[in-house]
Amino acid sequence: MELSQALGIINLTAPDEVQSLADLLSPDLIQQAFSLTDTVTLRKRKLPLESMVWLVIGMAIFNNKPMSHIVNLMDIVDRTGRSFTAPSSVIARRKTLGEDAIRVLFDITQQHWHAEAKHPLWHGLTLNAVDGVVWHTQDTPENAEAFGKASNQHGERGYPQVRMVCLMELSSHLLRASVMDSYNVNEMRLAAQLADSAPDNSITLFDKGFYSLGLLHDWHNAGENRHWLTPLKKNTQYEVVCKLGKQDELIRLKTSPQARKQWEGLPEEMTVRLIRRKVNGVERQVLTSMTDAMRYPAASVAELYKHRWEIELGYRETKQFLLGNRWALRSKLPELVRQELWGILLTYNLIRYQMIKMAFSLKGDYLPYQLSFSGAVSEILRLLIGLPWASAGAIPGHLKHFYSNAAMLKLPSRREREYTREVREKRSKYPLKNNAGHLK
Repeated sequence: MELSQALGIINLTAPDEVQSLADLLSPDLIQQAFSLTDTVTLRKRKLPLESMVWLVIGMAIFNNKPMSHIVNLMDIVDRTGRSFTAPSSVIARRKTLGEDAIRVLFDITQQHWHAEAKHPLWHGLTLNAVDGVVWHTQDTPENAEAFGKASNQHGERGYPQVRMVCLMELSSHLLRASVMDSYNVNEMRLAAQLADSAPDNSITLFDKGFYSLGLLHDWHNAGENRHWLTPLKKNTQYEVVCKLGKQDELIRLKTSPQARKQWEGLPEEMTVRLIRRKVNGVERQVLTSMTDAMRYPAASVAELYKHRWEIELGYRETKQFLLGNRWALRSKLPELVRQELWGILLTYNLIRYQMIKMAFSLKGDYLPYQLSFSGAVSEILRLLIGLPWASAGAIPGHLKHFYSNAAMLKLPSRREREYTREVREKRSKYPLKNNAGHLK
């Protein structure tokens, strides 16, 4: 039984409360992505492009295995283990598939999954965050030219790197959008490209590295009721407009001529809200576009910023648990690197949406981020490997057992940090000579 057939049977036999993996990535969604990107699949081939989509997903799930094993595990060879085609043909078909089809498929599925997720609201707003991440690629001339490398006083060093910025919904860790470019492109400029992807009636948390009045102004005006929250930059000059409460005030910030030149429509002044609070004796200051103190109480806003750490956990889940701390991506050509990255994001969302379904199946108010991501990956691996070999009558039982394990994935409550976060000193690989030059 081929993987696509198994998924189709699940869709027919699973009960309503237990949906199938086919609902996550149905053939209709794949064909829609192909049609939107003019990807032609008229000829019947031994390696159809639909199988290549599953191969790209398999590269993320089975990232520690060689391509020949992934082709086998994703059911792209016959049951004797004989490949339908030479390994070189797999690379050729990946090139034919391209990156656009996977990128559009990511966008189509994220829209569908966010609509189905029923995210909890904070004072009527969905909670999101923006942050950046860097991916190492294979050190090939093509990748080095396309993406660039980190440099110092000695010139370029290390592997070519791709810079990426993502927009994530924080209660589910579902990604909404992503942009990627070469390593030397500023994260702030990449973040600006995500402004149109933020939903209306939302609040987006930004790290202090994204402090830019031009970016924040554009984000707030990109749609209806699109708010932001970010730490106040050190030594920022401002004028107090009025007091809203204890450690809560409206302030006026002036923009620079350079910023107004770079960001079209940026006014000379912006009125925003400044909220202060003390954490372990240290004063923290956050800025926000939520100027209505009655609708958005200062105490709730002050506590909100700590949730920005969820997107950092999402990146850790992707790199550490999904990709197994793999140092570099496997693709050697820029177009295949971008295809592989879109496949990783698509696979991460696929797993995260499955965790939403698992959270719905639990008794009690559990959010998806309260379940173990690594445990969910293990369960999905078991399901993917086992389904193609199962009989049609046994598939509902596999799914029932899969969802019954959701209770085992509940994480304990997070402990409060006992020590302040600090940068550890990097230990030198050479021994220290405390008595250098001393003659005995």
